[in-house]
Amino acid sequence: MSNTDLTDQVAIITGASSGLGVGLAEELRTAGMRLVLTARREDRLNELAERLGECTVVAGDIADESMPQRLIDTAIESFGRCDVVFNSAGIMHAGPYDEVDVDQMCRMVRVNVEAATRMAYMALAHFKQAGGGHLVNVSSILGTKVRPGTGVYAGTKHAIEALSESLRMEVAKTNIRVSVIEPGVVQTELQDHFPVHPRDVLGITQPLVPADIARCVRFVLEQPAHVRIPVMMILPGEQAM
Repeated sequence: MSNTDLTDQVAIITGASSGLGVGLAEELRTAGMRLVLTARREDRLNELAERLGECTVVAGDIADESMPQRLIDTAIESFGRCDVVFNSAGIMHAGPYDEVDVDQMCRMVRVNVEAATRMAYMALAHFKQAGGGHLVNVSSILGTKVRPGTGVYAGTKHAIEALSESLRMEVAKTNIRVSVIEPGVVQTELQDHFPVHPRDVLGITQPLVPADIARCVRFVLEQPAHVRIPVMMILPGEQAM
């Protein structure tokens, strides 16, 4: 069977003002998809939407309980459908237990787990009504292991792994697909606030860039209807961990 044609399909991209979100927006527009972009930084969203075209912007905090349904509604109002939800909004804080800001850690849980969970369930509710769709959740290599100082962040990504696998099994006999992406070290703003960037800690001279992840996500989305790719880990060649 031929691969799925993404032309004129509609995707919601959370965390679309930087990093993986921007990379995926660029790739999916190349594939002919129309986009609903959301993040807190409205100026960046507007700039991206103007550059790419066929995009609608919804600025706001993904942790707002009303945001997931607002995004689904916007996709329907703007483009008449919603076929893909790329659930990528997230933040990363890490450090020794006796130095971290606990409030920062709890905020990370709200964004990385609670907000992502709301978005996932709203997406699947819509896909059930529409007769199909594809939810792509963003985890991390740290969704499969833990390093000292990363316990809370890794915990949020372990939660995404468990949620994704459970939902995948629940919709296995339907036209709804659930995939989880596990990036290694990617050159984005996510870890710019770290005293030492993970690429330097791990000795990686050529980390991934968002376009690398975007190509892999497009591959997942373009598979024929009978194919499922539940998990895809994407690492730079130098990353041994």
